Amino acid sequence: MRQASTLACLIFMSRFMNRFLLLALTLGILAGSGRAQSGTRAAATDGSSAAQRGIGLVDEGRCQEALPVLKKATPLTSDKQLKIKAGLAMVRCGLQSNQTEAAVNALLWLNREFPTDPDVLYVTTHAFSDLSTRAALQLATSAPLSTQARELNAESLESQGKWDEAAAQYNLILKQQPDVQGIHYRLGRIILSKPATPTTADEARSEFQAELRINPHNAGAEYVLGELSRQAQQWEDAIEHFSRAASLDASFADAFLGLGFALNSVSRYAEAIPPLQRGVKLQPENPTGHYQLAVAYNGVGRKEDAKLEVRLQKEAEEKIEQARQKASEVPQ
Repeated sequence: MRQASTLACLIFMSRFMNRFLLLALTLGILAGSGRAQSGTRAAATDGSSAAQRGIGLVDEGRCQEALPVLKKATPLTSDKQLKIKAGLAMVRCGLQSNQTEAAVNALLWLNREFPTDPDVLYVTTHAFSDLSTRAALQLATSAPLSTQARELNAESLESQGKWDEAAAQYNLILKQQPDVQGIHYRLGRIILSKPATPTTADEARSEFQAELRINPHNAGAEYVLGELSRQAQQWEDAIEHFSRAASLDASFADAFLGLGFALNSVSRYAEAIPPLQRGVKLQPENPTGHYQLAVAYNGVGRKEDAKLEVRLQKEAEEKIEQARQKASEVPQ
């Protein structure tokens, strides 16, 4: 306020003095701006130098010294490639020194700042895989007979297609804890993954129903029960299960599409339109959704809407074919 009053008096006293002061103030502002810009450039330069020093420490295996330097310097670095290199060095250091938090924080920062960078995505893939393996080994070492260790082992066997061995592990879990969520669901999935027999559908259905008794909110179990009913052309049961799956998970596109398909199959076209519209919105690239929506529109006399969906169906099919052709052209 004092400076403002003084300036007002000087302006009042002399136009010449006013111009002089304005010139002085302008020069002062410009000088201050120059100092600020210079300070920013200096900070960026200091950050770059420190980041390079931190990277050098990592290369020398001196991670304990490197991490604090890199954490402080990397955000101040203006060079994009140096920033990425410093971030990747922090990930490397965190993993090498078993500082999981430092590694994960660096990965999160890299993916936020450079979400499409190939180096960042490559290192992220391997880093999280490495962290997953370490956690699994720690679980197997510290609690080998726990439900969690058995489940992890069963999941590994399942991913290798060792269905019987995986099922044995899941059944051991149920002996330990009969009410563990998700185990009956996995057993049902294993049954459906094995070569089909006359009893496959009934055995799988029994497991998914058991899962829902433990966890009534398992949308996946409801959906598979709906699929089993659809395959058996038990339309009312299919509609019931698909409806529950869709209500449990508003992002479950296949549940909405399955519900619409089942409703179309019993000529309930008007009821089929809302779930099919939802399914198509969630999966616009799915030709089947557009086809089923065209059927529903035709059923209620909305011919123009049906034509549009047929066109969208063909476009989706063409995109899938183009993607298939591109994939086939990639050298093996």
